Amino acid sequence: MNSDEIDIHKELKKYFGFSQFKGLQEQVIKSLLKKQNTFVIMPTGGGKSLCYQLPALIQEGTAIVVSPLIALMKNQVDAIRSLSSENGIAHVLNSSLTKTEITQVKKDITSGLTKLLYVAPESLTKEENVEFLKTVTISFVAIDEAHCISEWGHDFRPEYRNLKNIIKQIGEVPVIGLTATATPKVQEDILKNLDMSNATTFKASFNRPNLFYEVRTKTKNVESDIIRFIRQHKGKSGVIYCLSRKKVEAIAEVLKVNGISAVPYHAGLDAKTRAKHQDMFLMEDVEVVVATIAFGMGIDKPDVRFVIHHDIPKSLESYYQETGRAGRDGGEGHCLAYYSYKDVEKLEKFMSGKPVAEQEIGFALLQEVVAYAETSMSRRKFLLHYFGEEFDSETGEGADMDDNVRNPKSKVEAKDEVVKLLEVVRDTKHLYKSKEIVFTLIGRVNAMIKAHRTDVQPFFGSGAKHDEKYWMALLRQVLVAGYLTKDIETYGIVKINEKGLDFIQNPVSFTMSYDHEYNETEDEAIVSAAKSTAAVDEALMNMLRELRKKEAKKIGVPPFVVFQDPSLEDMALKYPISMEELVNIHGVGEGKAKKYGAAFITLINRYVEDNDIIRPDDLVVKSTGTNSANKLYIIQNIDRKLSLDDIAKAKGLTMDTLIKEMEQIVYSGTKLNIKYWVDEMLDEDQQEEIHEYFMESHSDSIEEALKEFEGEYDIDELRLMRIKFISEVAN
Repeated sequence: MNSDEIDIHKELKKYFGFSQFKGLQEQVIKSLLKKQNTFVIMPTGGGKSLCYQLPALIQEGTAIVVSPLIALMKNQVDAIRSLSSENGIAHVLNSSLTKTEITQVKKDITSGLTKLLYVAPESLTKEENVEFLKTVTISFVAIDEAHCISEWGHDFRPEYRNLKNIIKQIGEVPVIGLTATATPKVQEDILKNLDMSNATTFKASFNRPNLFYEVRTKTKNVESDIIRFIRQHKGKSGVIYCLSRKKVEAIAEVLKVNGISAVPYHAGLDAKTRAKHQDMFLMEDVEVVVATIAFGMGIDKPDVRFVIHHDIPKSLESYYQETGRAGRDGGEGHCLAYYSYKDVEKLEKFMSGKPVAEQEIGFALLQEVVAYAETSMSRRKFLLHYFGEEFDSETGEGADMDDNVRNPKSKVEAKDEVVKLLEVVRDTKHLYKSKEIVFTLIGRVNAMIKAHRTDVQPFFGSGAKHDEKYWMALLRQVLVAGYLTKDIETYGIVKINEKGLDFIQNPVSFTMSYDHEYNETEDEAIVSAAKSTAAVDEALMNMLRELRKKEAKKIGVPPFVVFQDPSLEDMALKYPISMEELVNIHGVGEGKAKKYGAAFITLINRYVEDNDIIRPDDLVVKSTGTNSANKLYIIQNIDRKLSLDDIAKAKGLTMDTLIKEMEQIVYSGTKLNIKYWVDEMLDEDQQEEIHEYFMESHSDSIEEALKEFEGEYDIDELRLMRIKFISEVAN
């Protein structure tokens, strides 16, 4: 062993207290000490910062560390100062310093005391700073989060582009670039932009075998699902990522109301609050941080046990970065993302306002996220492939740590269907978005299809033996496989490319997997979410049904008027024994509870006592009433007899959503007098006919009513009549 080898081990022990290096650290440090340009690609939690901290501490002069975030610098400076008796050993140079502080920093650098100087790229471009740095000894320049240089990176910062010129001005010093996430495309970009094609590159494996990857359908009931998940991981730390500040606040609020200690974190909070919330999380005064992506750059909490994505991120890099904050100590880390295609469309819409070049990149990155969420192959293999790393999903480390591998989806051969789909895209001459392509295949007409006379073409309806869901799933998988492309210029239009045209000539096997179901209705979602976590008490369910029948008979109404089935199932799951708890049952509002609740509470109380039932108090998900503003608006304006179209327009709702809101209002026991509106649609005899039908029916199902009336009434007429009926008869 030569002397410098013994040295760096000794220094490692002296400064950091470790007796050995982790992964590639030792090789990287030796490369830097030899004054070589060095490029390090190492996943979050791999010990990146030590690669430049140790060489800085043991060499003559000051190392400049360029870093994009002020909070991140502060953390690292504090950490290094704690290793030394001298405060001046590490400094920050950024816009937050006073004149006096700047003078002190320069003094410490000049005297040789400062080993690490953290700067934001903006501060480094200031003339006077560059002039000063030219006069002192610089050991090397480290560029942290180097992916900020590439517009293909997930966090592009234009000011990073100027770094190579500034470094050249400072003098001939070695450069080390570090990043935790880089696709081959981004890596090439970084080396080119830093002008260090001669750099020695060290790339650690991106596989984090201790992380479990899971994607779930995002239903309307996502908050209950998150609460249930956190309760199953009681006492553990976690981060929930949301895309908007508003969502961050709302989720943090819902968690608090439900007894989970949580704080919000986003760039809209003042610096003091942000720092306080971050510390509370680090010190374990709170279990959960709900945050936008502003949170977590360089947060060194080793025992984050779960990372939840309430909204799907804009790129797989971001996703990898953010999930990488779980399980840094090698212990368990559960990465759960909620996915709905609606969210993706929202992100696409948001992007369509940006410059075309940016849009193209944005769409390409987003398509990868869609592919990841919908894929049925090993998620780990998919992710690592994206980062240019091969993974054997049979024998690789952590191979069974994802939902797709544990619950494989069935696959079907779809070669002929792919040809059919590609031909339709080709023969409709690139006019259509996904929806029209699918409509053409299943033979459904809309205004656009009519206008282009596609409905008279021989291929119209050629795919009618499969439904819309099937074709949508196949279309997306064919897009992801690269046989079709989505046009950026004319937003969303699907085009066929060379690869697709070739497939039509020479088809090969194409296995598709059915997508997850992404359109559960609210009732089904709530009931299925509830069922999946705990079993409904069948004995109690039967007693509740009997009681409902008896109560309904007393007042001469059908049973569903008293409580709907999902409400009874929820009661048989949560055992509410007070009015307050009953109001938290699905579909029961205060009006309903007051009117019919007493008998049900009495029955459940007795049942709980007789059977020594331990009630799952954790199943009551309380809401924060964010929707109540909408509800209040609807109730007040129906009282004023405003047209429903106007009410919907004013709140930016579709008619379908407005009717859903109205259904919730009346089913929870509040009266809505919509006679004025129904009168304009249906005459007295028609109203009476539907009223009688609901009165005598055992069910309030709209499907059954549609069958019964064989198309005499459309779905909205029946739904509005049902609202009027429940309002008059039940409330």
